[in-house]
Amino acid sequence: MVEPAPTSSPVAPPQETPAGVPQLLSAEFMAKLGALGVVSKKILAGKLRGERRTRKRGESLEFADYRPYTQGDDLRRIDWNLYGRLEKLFLKLFLAEEDLSVYLLVDASRSMDFGSVNKFDYARKVAAAVAYIGISNLDRVTLTVNAGGQEHNLSNIRGKKQVFRLFDFLSKIRPDGRTNLLDAARRFLIRNHRPGVMLLLSDFLDPEGFEAPLKTLTANRMDVFAVHVLAKEEVEPVLTGDFLLVDSETGDRLDVTASRRLMENYLKTVRGFCATLQQFCATRGIAYLFASTELPFEALVLNYLRTAGLVR
Repeated sequence: MVEPAPTSSPVAPPQETPAGVPQLLSAEFMAKLGALGVVSKKILAGKLRGERRTRKRGESLEFADYRPYTQGDDLRRIDWNLYGRLEKLFLKLFLAEEDLSVYLLVDASRSMDFGSVNKFDYARKVAAAVAYIGISNLDRVTLTVNAGGQEHNLSNIRGKKQVFRLFDFLSKIRPDGRTNLLDAARRFLIRNHRPGVMLLLSDFLDPEGFEAPLKTLTANRMDVFAVHVLAKEEVEPVLTGDFLLVDSETGDRLDVTASRRLMENYLKTVRGFCATLQQFCATRGIAYLFASTELPFEALVLNYLRTAGLVR
């Protein structure tokens, strides 16, 4: 098969977003994501996938795309003919029968609709970024967003041409309903049987707890990464005087008078909750990342998710 020879750069810049489809990620940020790949350090589908996800090269496999070379990549996959023309290193990507499944499960309950930097908006941008990394490397990407007790699914997308479907899908969903992570986890596994890398984005403010849903997900050979999203106002609230607290999911109300002791107890409770969730994840092989919305989501993806081993 004759491979197409690019006339300038084989890695095309992100196309202009069609009218009516919000641009969740900037073109500059997407260009940085293009050099990354989703990885797994666990055994998935019977094979150890501890390296960057690049397509295997072989005569029977179909050429798909290029991406820039980064340190540590397999030199055998470099297109040296292209290097001779452009004086830049690019790797060939091939469609293989065995590819990595990348799953994203996003909590869109009412409690996520909070913060000067909205928690759900933050979470869906992180999901969009990781999904973009996956589809750029021709992995099979599946997104599931739970809102109002309903599942919104975008299944088995791959290839950069799917980026507008990805943005359109995420931009149309609005937070609603109560948090029920166990139900979300069970529904997710009914639809998705194949082991893979999974990113769960939630504030984990579930009255039934986080233990059962996380156990459910890890029991199905998922390589689970839990991103704990809390608004800056939840982590470091600035409250004085008398005020009314309203539960966003149940509507319950509580009159409160702010005091130094009250704030100290609140902060202690928040730190304890995060520490308990982190410890629970650690004992079950789940990578835990705490994400205050004060941290730019770009930094979370490029730095923290890389440190956690989800991308590199």
